Amino acid sequence: MDETTKIIRDFYDSQVEFEWNRIAGRPEFLLTCRMFDRYIKAGDKVLDIGGGPGRYSCYLSGKGCEVTLFDLSPENVKFAKEKAAEQNLPLKAVCGDARMADKIINENDKFDHVLLMGPMYHLLEESDRITAVNAALNLLKPGGLIYISFISMNGGLVFLSRECPELIILPDEERFLTPLVAGENYAGAAFTQAFFINQNEILPFMSQFCLEKLHVFGQESILAPNERNIMGQSPEVVAFWLDLAEKMWEKEEYLSWSEHLMYVGRKN
Repeated sequence: MDETTKIIRDFYDSQVEFEWNRIAGRPEFLLTCRMFDRYIKAGDKVLDIGGGPGRYSCYLSGKGCEVTLFDLSPENVKFAKEKAAEQNLPLKAVCGDARMADKIINENDKFDHVLLMGPMYHLLEESDRITAVNAALNLLKPGGLIYISFISMNGGLVFLSRECPELIILPDEERFLTPLVAGENYAGAAFTQAFFINQNEILPFMSQFCLEKLHVFGQESILAPNERNIMGQSPEVVAFWLDLAEKMWEKEEYLSWSEHLMYVGRKN
């Protein structure tokens, strides 16, 4: 295991419960599940690569899907199994590197849907990101759907302005701000070793794979910049905002409002 991978594994081993709770009841989770609900149905086989402590895996298992979680962190895998057992949900969980998913999981075991939500956040080299996508596609049935998440450069700015605007003046932030202003990607030290992509680079990157693009959408849509204020409103107001966010989530002019962007494609 290389040093960068070890740093990322150790980070997530130490953040299991935080990561489980991080997206609970938040637009990122609620809206992403709405996209899943469009395509993923009971009885489908789902592979969740980089699924962390299993929030999405448990959701899909609860829908009646046959779910396998695959994650770099052994503590995440252990936690996901425990959470599934608490809820009486069937869940297979395997520990491994996304770049080698098709070597660890039997390549003859094909899935209707593959989630790749996490590995693109941390693979710093483009060659490794390509390897991870190809490994996922090797495990996807022809005609199956893949769901790939990225952290957006603009999303990094949204997070900084919402959560910790005072950090903007620290010299360390220049390493992120310089490529942001230049319209480039960033790969390096962040919350751990992380990769942030310019939103205009997602489709060119994905065009090299044999996929039919179905969607590129903001997983928080228009809600990320003022998330706390919106989600603290009455259930009726929150529901209205979530419905509006779903209507807006693919509009190119609003993609920059999201922290996470997801590509959904069909394997040709």
